[in-house]
Amino acid sequence: MRVQAEGYHTDLQAALEHLLKSGGKRIRPTLTLLVGRMLGAAESQLITLAASIELLHTATLVHDDLIDGALLRRGIPTLNARWSPGATVLTGDFLFARAAKLAAETNSIPVMRLFAETLTIIVNGEISQMFGQPCQTALDHYYRRIYAKTASLFEASTGCAAMISTADDALIARLRHFGRELGMAFQIVDDILDLTGEEAQLGKPIGNDLRQGIVTLPVINYLHTYPEDPLSQVLLQGKCLQNEADILGLIERIRQSPAIEEAHQEAERFIKNALDDLYTLPESPERQYLEELTWFVTRRRT
Repeated sequence: MRVQAEGYHTDLQAALEHLLKSGGKRIRPTLTLLVGRMLGAAESQLITLAASIELLHTATLVHDDLIDGALLRRGIPTLNARWSPGATVLTGDFLFARAAKLAAETNSIPVMRLFAETLTIIVNGEISQMFGQPCQTALDHYYRRIYAKTASLFEASTGCAAMISTADDALIARLRHFGRELGMAFQIVDDILDLTGEEAQLGKPIGNDLRQGIVTLPVINYLHTYPEDPLSQVLLQGKCLQNEADILGLIERIRQSPAIEEAHQEAERFIKNALDDLYTLPESPERQYLEELTWFVTRRRT
């Protein structure tokens, strides 16, 4: 991926190097590689696609951090902590462009179409969050948001890999669904960790979403179980918590309630749906790795 900045401004090269060194699980390109190899896709085409997927994901993170005002990601300073907003936006744009170029190098019109559709979904989700009412507690709103934020790119990762193989339309649809369900589970677990993890491991403050007016599944579960809680009533009225002590108090109450376990159970429901798709495919080493990766999603701690 580093070669994508070769020949361009040295600061772009430095930015990409910084982003790559910041780590990450690389789950999306791993999904792409495993699905493609399982289906016999050409290796060179598959590697290009996986790099495209990871660059697209990285570009969205650059813009997300700027929009959220985040100064740390995984405990490492974000680009916008070091650069001006304008330079950060342009760096994200550069990564989007390079990701699109790599997607085009697969010479697959369906892949290019899904790439563009996915980027549209992600951007529309961000715009909806920016201009929508904060602290929304409706469950259907939550699911739409996490599909746009996370699951849509998981779906593209598995779907595009199937598209450059010999898979028929039915199998492509099944693998897209596999990626979507896995992505939904991934984001639910991410939202659980936002309330239960350790700041040193997460690389960001605990309860960051709630401070930004984003109500996640564990919070929604708590509100439905304890609507009489004065803080629940504030959120259920469509208002945000403003006091830091209230936010910390609600987080602690959520941690002590069944809300966290209920969210885990919902993540596992999505995992089961994903595995139901996966188990329709013949056994292979790649399928085994995909199964292990799927279970890892619900068991991770960062």
